[in-house]
Amino acid sequence: MASRPERTDQLVAALYAQDNESVRHLLRDGADPNARTPDGLPLLCTAVAGFDHQSAEALTQGGADPGATLPDGTTPLLRAVDLGSPALVSSLLRAETPPRFSETDRRRLLDLARHWCEAGAENELRRRTGAEGAATHRLIREEYADIEEVSLAGHTVRAGHIAILTDLEQQFGIVTQTAELVARAAPYHRPDGLHANWSASQHTLGARRGPQDWSDLKALRDHPDPVHRILLADVVWSRAHRTHWFHHRDTRDDAAFLAEWVREEADGMVLARLLDVYGDDEYPDQEAIGLLYVDHPDPRVRRQVPGLFCRGAPSLYGRDFPPGDAVAATLLALSRDPDPEVRCSTTAELASHFTAEFRRALLALVQDPDPGVRRRAGVALGSTKDRTAAVTGALVSLLDEDDQLLRLEIVYALARRDDHRTEEAWSRVGELPVGFEEVEDHRIHAYWAYKGRHQPAAALSSSADPALPH
Repeated sequence: MASRPERTDQLVAALYAQDNESVRHLLRDGADPNARTPDGLPLLCTAVAGFDHQSAEALTQGGADPGATLPDGTTPLLRAVDLGSPALVSSLLRAETPPRFSETDRRRLLDLARHWCEAGAENELRRRTGAEGAATHRLIREEYADIEEVSLAGHTVRAGHIAILTDLEQQFGIVTQTAELVARAAPYHRPDGLHANWSASQHTLGARRGPQDWSDLKALRDHPDPVHRILLADVVWSRAHRTHWFHHRDTRDDAAFLAEWVREEADGMVLARLLDVYGDDEYPDQEAIGLLYVDHPDPRVRRQVPGLFCRGAPSLYGRDFPPGDAVAATLLALSRDPDPEVRCSTTAELASHFTAEFRRALLALVQDPDPGVRRRAGVALGSTKDRTAAVTGALVSLLDEDDQLLRLEIVYALARRDDHRTEEAWSRVGELPVGFEEVEDHRIHAYWAYKGRHQPAAALSSSADPALPH
C-alpha cells in the first residue's frame, strides 16, 4: 500500500491532470489536502487556477483552507473571485465546515467582485494587461448554467462576477434589494439556455419568503419588458422547487397567482415559460389550462401543452387509464402540428398512455420528415411494452438513421423485447465515443443482458470489451 507521501505525490499529479475522480479517491485514502505544489503554493491554488471546481470542492471538503493567506497577500477564495467562475467560488464555500470570515475579509471579497462587475471582464483584462488586440469570447457550461469566458494576451477569466457578488451577499447575510437583483439578471436572459448571472438572482429571489419580497416580485407581472416577466416566472419555479424539496410550505398562493397570470399573459415567449412552470409542479387545473392553448399561434406555446397532461400518466403515477376525449384529441392534433418541436413534445405523452390511436400516431411520427421528430418518436415507442410486429418493425427501420445514439436506443428497445434482431442492431451502432466504456449506460447493459440470455456462458466470457460494439 502506498505511503501518505506517495499518495500525496499522486494527488498532485491527478490535480495537474484535472482527474477529479482520482483526486477524490486519493483524498479518501489519506493524501494531504494541504500539501504544496513544487512552486510552494497550496494544491487548492492549482485547482483554482485551472477553473477545476470539482477538485477544488474535494480539496476544501477534505480540509484545505480557502481562506489561507498566500505569499502575495491573497487567498485561494480571493483568487477564485478574481477569476470570475461562479462554480469555482461556490465549490470553496461548500466546505463541510464553512470558513468564518472577518469583516475585512468579507469587504475585500465583495469589493473585488463589485469592481469586476462595474468594469466588465474584457475591460478589466485590458487594464491589467495593457493589450490592445482582439479578445476571445466563448460560452462554456459550468455545472447547470452557461458563463462567458474571456481570453486576452494569455490571460483568461470568466464573466460571472455578478453571480459571484450575488452569492457572496447571500452567504454573508446581506439582503440586496429586489430591484437590484432584477437589474443584474435582466441583461443575461437567454432563450436557449440558462446563464449563471441570471440563475444567481433567480435562486436568491426564490429563497425569499417575506411579504414585501413577494409584493415586489408580483409587481414584475405588469412590467412592460417581457424579460422581467420571464424572470418572475423563473423565480416562481424556484419557490416551488425549494418548497417541494426543502420546506414543504403551502404553495396555494403561488398556484392561484400563476393560474390567473397564465390565463392573461399575451406575450408568447412569456406564456410558454409560464406553461412550462405550471406543468412542472402539482398545480390544479393543468389539463384545463393546457386545453386553452391548443390553437395558440405561437408554436413555443403549443410545445408546452402536452406537458400539462402528464398527471396520471402510468409511467409517473402508476395509474393505467386513458386520457379524456378532449386531451386525446388534442394530443393527436398536436402530433400533426406543422412545427416539428410541437410534434416532438407529444411523443412522451402518446407513449405513456398508448391507446390504439396513440400507437398509430407514434408509428406515423417514426416516419416523420424531421429527423428530430423521428428520434423522439423512436425513443418513446421503444419505451412502451408493445411487442407487435408493427412496432418492432418501425424500431428496426430507424437503424438506417444517421444518429448513433438513436441506433443505440433501438438496441435497448429490441433487447428489452428479446427480439432476434438485437445482435444485428448492435452491429449497426458503430464505435462509440471514448468514455462510454467507463459509463454505467443502461442501453449497453441491456444488450449484454440479452447476450447473457441467448449465449452460452463460456462464449460470453471470451467476448471482447463489453462496452464497445465490435
